Amino acid sequence: MTSTSRRVVAPSTTRREMLLGLLSAAALPAFAQVPQGDASRPIRIVVPFAPGGGNDVFARQMAKGLGELRKQAVVVDNKPGAGGNLGTGEVVRTPADGSTLLLGHTGTVSINPALYKGLKFDPRKDLAPVAMFASSALVLVVPAGSKVRTIADLVSEARSRPGAIDYASSGSGTGGHLSGEFFAERTGTRLTHIPYKGTNPALTDLAGGQVQMMFSVIPPALALVKGGRLRAIAVTSAKRLPSLPDVPTVMESGLPALADFESTLTYGILAPRGTPAAFVNELAAQMLKVAGEKEFQSRLDVEGAVPLLGGPAEYAALISRESAKWAAIVKSSGAVVE
Repeated sequence: MTSTSRRVVAPSTTRREMLLGLLSAAALPAFAQVPQGDASRPIRIVVPFAPGGGNDVFARQMAKGLGELRKQAVVVDNKPGAGGNLGTGEVVRTPADGSTLLLGHTGTVSINPALYKGLKFDPRKDLAPVAMFASSALVLVVPAGSKVRTIADLVSEARSRPGAIDYASSGSGTGGHLSGEFFAERTGTRLTHIPYKGTNPALTDLAGGQVQMMFSVIPPALALVKGGRLRAIAVTSAKRLPSLPDVPTVMESGLPALADFESTLTYGILAPRGTPAAFVNELAAQMLKVAGEKEFQSRLDVEGAVPLLGGPAEYAALISRESAKWAAIVKSSGAVVE
């Protein structure tokens, strides 16, 4: 090759390589153009509730395991407000670049779209399910001195005195409220809902006999059951719970109307819609690995939850089923928040 040819080829090759490089970059999938795998940039998991509750506990346990697995910082950011809509809406509006995720559960993802009139976003359309990892039931509790000892007793009492039985909840539109509506609808009874500003004041009044029953989250109710101030009648899961092995499910009541009664909250991780599928699938595999570990599952047990593992397709299908179920209950109960 002559020196002249070298002079011609060298600059031409440089321009060609630059052009090919630009064209190749343009042809790459979207996920290759954003630094999801960059360990120097943390992943943020938004929890749309205050610190300390089950949502927060699960998110921090997942962040810990995921961070160790990815060798990347994974942080939890609590954004409470508006029944979970504030934090959920923030994630919906976040760029779909893999940097921000949502700790979602049945209330924020499947119930709120039907419950809140005029909601400016739809979690079912604006978020991409990544993985589900847990399911949490409620426990039906009554005062320790109540004559009600079984579901059959409760239904009999409610039918004999329509509207006379007050049931507490931690607030309108919560799982405890809608579980009560679901129970009344199935049994053909009329119960009076008494909403409180939180679980603890509701349980305090229940233990004092100011109200007659409550579908409660398990940890705070369990403490009062063990202390002899409340009696656990049934759990709302399909199977008995390890934390309450002697308490039957509502399904076990023997009443045909309650043969398939189940009221649980599913917990999982979602990403903004448009997050690249390859990255979603990568995260899903990693999260399910974390969720399958003994350390993670022991934390679920403390919070009264059980493992429920599924990837993007399984989680999306469950959200769809739960949305249809709870939308019908919200509509029949009239529990719409303006």
